[in-house]
Amino acid sequence: MQEHDFIVAGGGAGGCVVAARLVQAGMRVLLIEAGPRDNHPFIHIPATFIKMHGTRRTWIYKTEKQEQLCGRNIHIPQGRTLGGGSSVNAMIYIRGQADDYNDWEAAGCNGWGWREVLPYFVKAEGNQRLAGPLHGTDGPLKVSDLTHRHPLSVAFVHAAQDAGYKYNDDFNGLSQEGAGFYQAMILNGRRSSAAAAYIKPLRNNPLLTILTDAHVTKLIIEHEKVVGVNVLVNRKDEQIHRARSEVILTAGAVSTPKILMLSGIGDAGELERHGIKVIVDSTEVGKNFQDHLTASVYGRTRDPISLLGHDRGIRAMKHGLQYLAYRSGLLSSNVIESGAFLDTDGAGRPDIQIHVTPTLVGDIDRAPPEGHGITINPCALRPRSRGSVRLRTTNPLDQAQIDGGFLKDPADLATMVRGIQASLDILRTGELAKLTTGTLLLDGSTDLSITQIEAHIKKICKTVFHPIGTCRMGSDTRAVVNTRLKLNGLEGLRIADASIMPSMVSGNTTAPTVMIGERCAEFILADL
Repeated sequence: MQEHDFIVAGGGAGGCVVAARLVQAGMRVLLIEAGPRDNHPFIHIPATFIKMHGTRRTWIYKTEKQEQLCGRNIHIPQGRTLGGGSSVNAMIYIRGQADDYNDWEAAGCNGWGWREVLPYFVKAEGNQRLAGPLHGTDGPLKVSDLTHRHPLSVAFVHAAQDAGYKYNDDFNGLSQEGAGFYQAMILNGRRSSAAAAYIKPLRNNPLLTILTDAHVTKLIIEHEKVVGVNVLVNRKDEQIHRARSEVILTAGAVSTPKILMLSGIGDAGELERHGIKVIVDSTEVGKNFQDHLTASVYGRTRDPISLLGHDRGIRAMKHGLQYLAYRSGLLSSNVIESGAFLDTDGAGRPDIQIHVTPTLVGDIDRAPPEGHGITINPCALRPRSRGSVRLRTTNPLDQAQIDGGFLKDPADLATMVRGIQASLDILRTGELAKLTTGTLLLDGSTDLSITQIEAHIKKICKTVFHPIGTCRMGSDTRAVVNTRLKLNGLEGLRIADASIMPSMVSGNTTAPTVMIGERCAEFILADL
């Protein structure tokens, strides 16, 4: 048994931030991560991130069969290494819209409006180009423009402008709407993950203990207070670690509710079904699951100009040598270099985000179309559908049972149809029209009715790997955590990951999770 001031259970973006800020304040902290250290070179070379998917550094979660998606099981890869998703994702830096956070506040998350959260985004950010009231320049999380731009990425931005969408050189500025190039969490050609930004500078600090390949199996609860965790190291050695002050749970939107339920915190009926003693009847644990869905639109190029084949042979050697010598070229890119935020329903704020990949891409269980081309992926930003995370068994090493609830609300399908239509319009316009032989969906069709587009979406859509919401924050008694991220019903536990988001942010979720970590650390230190 070992004792620390604080235990941070989960080494993802939120966990790295909380652990680092507490250590900097002089606290003795144990940071626990289920996966290995972030010491594989493909983590830190931006363009090779996809090679980490399917390895031991990712969880490949899989939903139950989704009724609205042709009965398919949908895969949701998540980070399983120090840094979590920020160590294996595409590094896109997006905060979301101001209205997202004002909506949180209106829903009862007092103190979480845009005015209150912006200072923490600025505090965390070390932007290499942008400054002013909306951007930080000295923060640990480095953000920069990409130095490599593939011709197809550029062609998309030009075609979007020709199709009538404005150019936007800062998706995190006053307005998110328009087409442009993403800024990425990259510095000098290397990934700026939460682990690299927050934890690496503290690796030799005696106040920080890092435990990897260690599964938190259960919270230790004594006298209505969380006082520590049970840990399974290397899947065989059981350890007990105690916290003098608090435990902060940061295992993500799938594992955080699972750990709570295994500890007796959750819906009483669900726990009793598994023979688990109910400590806190918290009915919303595991509910409110949300994720971003996307469906690909393909354009086959007339010439072999895509990235197909660039990871093999002489071209791969050339890219490797350029990267080693200059930290530049294709390997310094996050590959998903350009995109757009579109208002397709006229409501005054974007409801579609587009990610562009300069090659034809498939999914974990689906090969891409053959040949050279471009993939345009529109995703619905603020889904109305809700799913859930439940226990499959009481074995902590078994994956949870995930029902994505995808497309249960018809409004989500309607939004995705508009996103497909907008993507097709861009693909048929300007430079992209010249570079491609026409639009292509999986079945080879080019001109589709709404019914055909809906069928395409249901057949091929996938998530953008942004699960949130399963431990909802709020000021009401049903909320899992309060607005200072404390668990309702027990002392000694806070949650600081994407699971606390009451509703989806309009964009990628790493930067908002870092913001949550920054706020959690400040709440803790203010309460000492």
